[in-house]
Amino acid sequence: MVSKLVLVMFVPVFVCSCVSIQKDTSLAKMKVLIDTDANNELDDQHALAYAFLNDAVFDVIGVTVNNTRNGYGIQGQYDEAERIIKLFNKEGQVPLFMGADKSYAEIAPYISENGFDGQPAVDFIIAEALKMQDEKLVLAPVGKLTNIALAILKEPRIIDKVRVVWLGGNYPDPGEYNLDNDTTAVNPVVESGVDFEMVTVRYGAPSGTSAVAVVPDEIEQHMRGKGPVSDNTIIGRHGGEFNRFGDYSANLFAEAEMYGNPPSRALFDMVVLAVLKNESWGEKVEIPAPKLLGNSWVDVPGNPNKIIYWQNFNRDAIVHDLFELMQKTTPKQ
Repeated sequence: MVSKLVLVMFVPVFVCSCVSIQKDTSLAKMKVLIDTDANNELDDQHALAYAFLNDAVFDVIGVTVNNTRNGYGIQGQYDEAERIIKLFNKEGQVPLFMGADKSYAEIAPYISENGFDGQPAVDFIIAEALKMQDEKLVLAPVGKLTNIALAILKEPRIIDKVRVVWLGGNYPDPGEYNLDNDTTAVNPVVESGVDFEMVTVRYGAPSGTSAVAVVPDEIEQHMRGKGPVSDNTIIGRHGGEFNRFGDYSANLFAEAEMYGNPPSRALFDMVVLAVLKNESWGEKVEIPAPKLLGNSWVDVPGNPNKIIYWQNFNRDAIVHDLFELMQKTTPKQ
C-alpha cells in the first residue's frame, strides 16, 4: 500500500492493434503469496483483483495482511482483503491470514514464543515456502516488510525458497509510505541474501509506480459494471452493496481524494503483479545491496549481495491490461 500526495502527469491509454502471442498453457502458473495492507487506500484492492483476474498466470496460494497507518487497524486490513476475495469467489480457495500489527523491532524479541504479533501470517509464509522444490515462491509484499522479515528470522531455511518482490521505496531517494511504516524490517530482509526486488514508488516522478495513475473518468468507463459477478454481495468499506469488483472500484475512486493535473490516483501496488506477469512493462536494474539508515538509502558499492530495483514502467500497457481483463470477464448480456 502506498499513501502519499503525488503529482503525476496523466497519459491517456492508447489501445493498439497488436499481434496476439499465445502463452504455452502447459507452463506452470507462478505461485504467488500477496502480503497486503489492504484497507489503507485503493491500490491494494486493485492488486488483489488483478492477480485474481490473471488466473491463467498466477496461482495465488494465499493472502496475508499487515497493519499500516490509516487502515483502521489490523482487523480493518483483514476485512478489506476478505471483501476482495469474496468478490472473486475465492473464499475457501485463497486462505487469508492476519499478520503483524506492530513493527519488526517490537515483535522480533518474541519470535520464539507462541502467539506473537503476526504469527498466523508468518507461520503460513514459512509453511508454504518450505513446500517449494524446483521453483521459488514469489512473495509480493505491497505494504510494510514486517511479515516477510519475521518469517526469515523465524525460519532462515526459506531464504533459498522465496523471491521477494516488494512495492516500496523511492530508491535512491529516502522515504516512502511502506518503508516508513516499518524501517526496522527493511535491512533484515535485504541483508538476509534472499532474492529481493524493489518496485520503486518515486512520488511525482515519471520513473516510479506513482506514474501508473488513472483518472476517475477511466474508471467509470472501463471498470463500472465490468468484471465477473460474484456469488457474494459485500458491504463496502464506505458502505453500499457490491457483487462485482468493477462497481467496487468505481466506489473506491469516488470516495478517494485525487491528486495531480489532471486529478488522478496511482495504482502503485498493482504494478508488482503487472511486472511479474510481463517483465517488459518495467526496467530491472541490478545493484550491490544498499543499506537503510533511518529512512535513507546508503549505497555499498563493494557488497557482493545484489538486489534488483524496478523503474520506468509502461503505464499504458499495464492499465490497458487491467481494463481488458475486466471487459473479458464481464458476463455477456
